[in-house]
Amino acid sequence: MRLSLRPSLSAFPDPRAAADALRVLALAACALLLAACSRAQVFHHEAYVFGTRVDVAVYGENQAEADRAAAAVLREFDRLHRAYHAWEPSELTALNAAIARGEAATVSDELAAILRDAQAIAATGDGLFDPALGGLVALWGFHTDTFVPQRPDPDRLQALLAARPSMADLVIDGNRVESRNPAVQLDLGGYAKGYALDRAAAILREAGTVNALINIGGNVMALGRKGDQPWRIGIQHPRAPAPLATLPLYDGEAIGTSGDYQRYFELDGERYAHLLDPRTGQPGHGTQSLTVLVTPRAKAGTLSDAPSKPAYLAGDEWREQIRRFGIEHALRVSGDGRVEITRALRARLQFPSPVEATVVD
Repeated sequence: MRLSLRPSLSAFPDPRAAADALRVLALAACALLLAACSRAQVFHHEAYVFGTRVDVAVYGENQAEADRAAAAVLREFDRLHRAYHAWEPSELTALNAAIARGEAATVSDELAAILRDAQAIAATGDGLFDPALGGLVALWGFHTDTFVPQRPDPDRLQALLAARPSMADLVIDGNRVESRNPAVQLDLGGYAKGYALDRAAAILREAGTVNALINIGGNVMALGRKGDQPWRIGIQHPRAPAPLATLPLYDGEAIGTSGDYQRYFELDGERYAHLLDPRTGQPGHGTQSLTVLVTPRAKAGTLSDAPSKPAYLAGDEWREQIRRFGIEHALRVSGDGRVEITRALRARLQFPSPVEATVVD
């Protein structure tokens, strides 16, 4: 049976009544169209920055507004990538060149603030997270987007370890930066993604965007909600192409994972990841992945990135490391595949498949 929304004029003896009916139906049709057009949804905006895929997901009704806000975030990511690249020409490489010459350099307000913050994080984590070890990263071949499976020259490695470059060698006076140690070579790879999350959150909030999810290669920050539900994310299984667990992420929370499954190469049956232990000069062993969730606070994005590195490298002492940063939500997958979870995070997790896990305080 075919239905028509057009009324029969014969049903209305008064022509004005017929015209009124047509106007009512037209208004109703417009209302339906507007409702359909304004239905809230997730607008995704992707790019490749910081050597990884990034996704800015904005939940809302107005695509044009979502596009503008996300575009501003992606422009900021591109600026940060170019300004603080560790081996392509940037403000950071210019500073490294000055340090190698034994000279002081004048840097931007932003870079000076980043270096002071990274210096404090390094001190808190016993130097296990140390952006001054860019020379070590380069020796292992990770200053490139493609890795050559080879170990570094032993003599060069020992010489660098003997020089003991560290963030403590930096002298930061306002915008003037110098180093007591010319072996310092800065690499912000373990800091930049978290910092970028904080910058993205600030830009989105300033634009009036209240519901969004920012994902920079697994470092994720949530703003608001996805409709009437919190945002939901997965924690990557370090040895399988699937999530180990899923959990809700609430407004202002950030989560990040340090693992041996992203930037690595294999040689003679052994895995060599980019997470390097400054004590030995070798890639860290004993942990497959270490995830931290940071509850809402200042610099939540930064804290979801840098502090996971010392915890990853600390092995069985990982719990003490995250406690130093005031982080109570964390999960570790040890080198032999054991799963350890803090009590606070266990209450939030759902496991797609059964997992034997140890809950720790």
